[in-house]
Amino acid sequence: MSFILKKQLSRRTVLKGLGVTVALPALDAMIPAATAYAKSEVAASSKTRLIAMEQVMGCAGSNDWGATQNYWAPAAVGRDFDLTPSALRPLESFRDYLTIISNTDVQNAEAKNAEEVGGDHFRCSSVFLTQSHPKQTQGSDILCGTSLDQMYAQKFGQDTPIPSMQLCIESVDQAGGCAYGYSCAYMDTISWANPTTPMPMIRDPRAAFDQLFGIGATPKERAAHRRADKSILDAITQQVTSLRRELSASDSVRLNAYLEDIREIERRIQRIEAHNSSGETRELPEAPIGVPDSYSEHVKLMFDLQVAALVGDVTRIFTFKMGRDGSSRAFPESGVTGGFHPISHHGNLHEHVEDFWKLNTYHISQIPYFFDKLKNTPDGDGNLLENSLIIYGSAMGDPHPHNHKRCPLFLAGHAAGKLKGRLHLRAAPSTPMANPLLSVAHLLGLEMESFGDSTGTFDVNAVSGAMTAQAKG
Repeated sequence: MSFILKKQLSRRTVLKGLGVTVALPALDAMIPAATAYAKSEVAASSKTRLIAMEQVMGCAGSNDWGATQNYWAPAAVGRDFDLTPSALRPLESFRDYLTIISNTDVQNAEAKNAEEVGGDHFRCSSVFLTQSHPKQTQGSDILCGTSLDQMYAQKFGQDTPIPSMQLCIESVDQAGGCAYGYSCAYMDTISWANPTTPMPMIRDPRAAFDQLFGIGATPKERAAHRRADKSILDAITQQVTSLRRELSASDSVRLNAYLEDIREIERRIQRIEAHNSSGETRELPEAPIGVPDSYSEHVKLMFDLQVAALVGDVTRIFTFKMGRDGSSRAFPESGVTGGFHPISHHGNLHEHVEDFWKLNTYHISQIPYFFDKLKNTPDGDGNLLENSLIIYGSAMGDPHPHNHKRCPLFLAGHAAGKLKGRLHLRAAPSTPMANPLLSVAHLLGLEMESFGDSTGTFDVNAVSGAMTAQAKG
């Protein structure tokens, strides 16, 4: 397909080759002469990006003793909070973008009857973004709720080639029933298109890459590219060369940087595939060939794919499941030996709660890489971190007794100026997590009176040294 340049490029312009579709980053050439940026097509395409991330199994700060040590929530509320004791301390350099909301509960993740007792790990993930109680079933009659990300996608995600994208790190492809009478669907995703339709999540970076940069390609065309061991950019070389002749110097620099980012992601995936097919013993023998054995490497690769997609406006909505409930995966880089799930059952022993806090801190330490990439990526008059709203949390509180109180939750980014940041808000006792998520929905432009078991809204921009009110209105 030939590329025909117009005097003004559309924000939806793409470069196409056989099995390859590469969207362009926002360029000055997409803004008509004498048109203010705020009124341009580029600005219209830059609605608040939404990224929701779940780290399973709660946190050490939800434990009674861990709370006294400020292992999650800082001691001070308001703007002058100290992250040093908290698992959130790796985010210190991003405190201006951080809104910590502590002390919220997720009642809909609790057991509602005797048959549900013990099944917390198997229903918890489905509650995080739906704030709905899942029906206990191992059959096809699953029932939960529509998740916040999909509400946003249904209203604002239709302007992009991919309305939303769901990513994960650990295996989530188990079918049928898991345990305690629950379908695996409840623990395999945090994204629900409607109460009966869970959204599948992508674990393999290669599969995510192919979806982002092979929109409309057939599986056969994608496979042909991989067998040829070439870059997808080879298929659009002529179009890129033609386009560069018409761009300004600054636009050329921006285009080159974007294409090089795509190429570097592709190289990394190719190196991982080559290593995993070499015959060497793998730490994750069951994982797809494109999945690195290193947790940190896998997470960073998924973060880079998200940034590239946001830059090209391929999608504006991501959910990212960074673990799987009940997983016994070990993270030796945390300084703690043993599996994730066994460590989370700390027995209320202080030294074991501290080990769990170290593990929480390690997981949070992966996030600054993503925030730094977003902050250093220009977006309109600001950057991607300023124009994003990031939700990070869990519907589990203290995993040892399987409770859902004092659940970890923070927001990040400025949501295109709607979220102030640099704030710690402590909710009144028994405040549902659904309350701040309802207010997040309002920030995103969703008109809804309630969400899950919400009892009202929650002011996520309240600048106060006092405890935040449970509900408003």
